[in-house]
Amino acid sequence: MSFTGTDRSDALSAAIGRTWTDDVPWEFITDLTAIGNRMGGSPGEHEAAAVIADAFTTAGLHNVTQNPFQMHEWRRGSSTLQLAGPTDRTFDTIALPYSPADTVTAEFVDAGYGTPAEIDDLDVTDKIVVASTTTPEGGRFIHRMEKFSYAIESGAVGFVFVNHIPGQLPPTGSLTFGHEADAVAVGVSLETGDWLSEYAVNTPGEHAEMGLTVQAETTAGESRNVVGTVGADTDEELLLLAHYDGHDIAEGALDNGCGIATVLTAARILAAIEDELTKRVRVVAVGCEEIGLLGSEQLAEHVSHDSIHGVLNVDGAGRFRDLVAMTHTSTETEEVAQAVSTQTRHPITIVSEPHPFSDQWPFVRDGIPALQLHSESNDRGRGWGHTTADTRDKVDDRDIREHGILTALLAIELTDTELPRLDRDVVADAFREAEFETGMKAANLWPDAWE
Repeated sequence: MSFTGTDRSDALSAAIGRTWTDDVPWEFITDLTAIGNRMGGSPGEHEAAAVIADAFTTAGLHNVTQNPFQMHEWRRGSSTLQLAGPTDRTFDTIALPYSPADTVTAEFVDAGYGTPAEIDDLDVTDKIVVASTTTPEGGRFIHRMEKFSYAIESGAVGFVFVNHIPGQLPPTGSLTFGHEADAVAVGVSLETGDWLSEYAVNTPGEHAEMGLTVQAETTAGESRNVVGTVGADTDEELLLLAHYDGHDIAEGALDNGCGIATVLTAARILAAIEDELTKRVRVVAVGCEEIGLLGSEQLAEHVSHDSIHGVLNVDGAGRFRDLVAMTHTSTETEEVAQAVSTQTRHPITIVSEPHPFSDQWPFVRDGIPALQLHSESNDRGRGWGHTTADTRDKVDDRDIREHGILTALLAIELTDTELPRLDRDVVADAFREAEFETGMKAANLWPDAWE
């Protein structure tokens, strides 16, 4: 089925037309963000799952279910950062998820961006490493888990994550994929980080020390995936995913309220043309992405990989104006994204480089072709995301509606396109070329099969 030109069906044209003025995306993200805390395993995440299940059913999806799974729930207590030398001063901070409850006092070093190369240039043994949330232009974006894990592997006893966006906004973000970490870690604002750099770098002959204290608990918990289907009753199916959980410090409007709202918008279009779809589309709102892709790992474990045609993961779409399609080395998904961009005259930036930090990873790891849909911001990194400022007022629902249309068109094209399995050697080589191997091994994410 083609969606362009004179071949576009009347039903698809009508569904796209309705989407331009649809109030549902805004009403949905309002209901979602009104919950507040949607941390994995929390009552707020469970409430959000019920909201999504109702929205999926109203959208016209079939067999909508909430599928629970067990996980390690991290519960936040208080945290403190106090300088013990050369001056006595405290700063506002928040603990990073899966930080253990502990207190550590040690000298601290400023590791700049916190890249492995910068850490290698320092003596971090028995010290606390201070590192930025961003990375230098010109190279790939290095994830928080890589920085933390490599620092601790190199001998550090604590970690301080400094936001690169101003506004007195300490950042959050999980340290591991679903289990308690080996050392305490906190986030601080850019403004606090500026003082820490001053004390760490510009005090020759003195010992810059800080005390970190984190109160937190990791306990048995339960999350859930919300699943519905639309389309033909076929042996193969396209997985259309977005995570709906957020962090406990904010509403999670941009990350990833916009993403799940984009998927809902796309699902409403697909349901309107269900008889024209050539394959089944399984639409899944996955839980616990923020604390380790736990929902998508659960999905990958319980869905036959032989039945998966491909994966369309919406993590970051709907936030900003222009769409980004991450193809994870798949030539065919890249061609689909380019075709949709050309045919709709909407710019879609293509990124072929893979990464393991979103819900396509459990499938790409097994050779299943995937697209991750993101959107560009003016700031390298998450911007408001992972801070208390990730609130509904930052959302422009025109982006959600437009990206929802593009997501539906991409889903249609993906179901109509032959998608061969990824060559795992090619994928592994792409990760090595992008210098992921060191950080992924430190974080225990490098697959044994790639050795």
